[in-house]
Amino acid sequence: MTDSELKTLKDNLWHAADVLRAGAHLAANKYGQPILGLIFLRYADILYKQHKAEIEAEYNKSKGTRAEKSIKDISIKYCGFYLPPEAYYTTINDAPDDANKATLVKKAMEAIERENEKMDGVLPKEVYGQLVPEEEPELLSNIMRIFMDIPENISVDLFGEIYEFFLGEFALQEGKDGGTFYTPATVVRYMVEVLQPQNGEKKILDPACGSGGMFVQAARFMHRHNKASDEVMKFR
Repeated sequence: MTDSELKTLKDNLWHAADVLRAGAHLAANKYGQPILGLIFLRYADILYKQHKAEIEAEYNKSKGTRAEKSIKDISIKYCGFYLPPEAYYTTINDAPDDANKATLVKKAMEAIERENEKMDGVLPKEVYGQLVPEEEPELLSNIMRIFMDIPENISVDLFGEIYEFFLGEFALQEGKDGGTFYTPATVVRYMVEVLQPQNGEKKILDPACGSGGMFVQAARFMHRHNKASDEVMKFR
């Protein structure tokens, strides 16, 4: 995907999502959380699909042997998390366009937290009911279909740019209060260039971590400077 194509995709996604916000009658600070949750759900679905063949191949190879591994353990190895079937974005998207979809999204988030201890308590769950107003119960379905436009062969880095773009747009919509959770990517990149993170046993602490942009930019800095695979940043 070229830079121009990515920009067009981000602009189209944002425009479509923001138009639908009018139907929900929500302020940006109320709309952002459920939308970012849906972007994460779409990301998880796409990443799992990209590794699905490898996951199933390793599972079938180890099945019945002393080294047998579960689908969950293998998924965590390839994706960093396990995505249970009830959390597949495409499955939820295909469900009827009614108020029950909010329940399906909530259950998907609960299932991900249940199966991935590190995510426990961090995903939005109770906010989706507000996206199925009585006068427009298909609103959540329409919003979910927007993110189906994200191609399934997209790279993780580009998906991160989409997420970061939405964070920035929501921050702009909120005005001065948006800065409490989001620092513009250009500012973060400048800080990382000044810090010049190095490999080794050094640690980077971001005590005011919001979106995690500092860690992402630091990892990209090390990648750009041709660090060996065993020298790249590790997240804990």
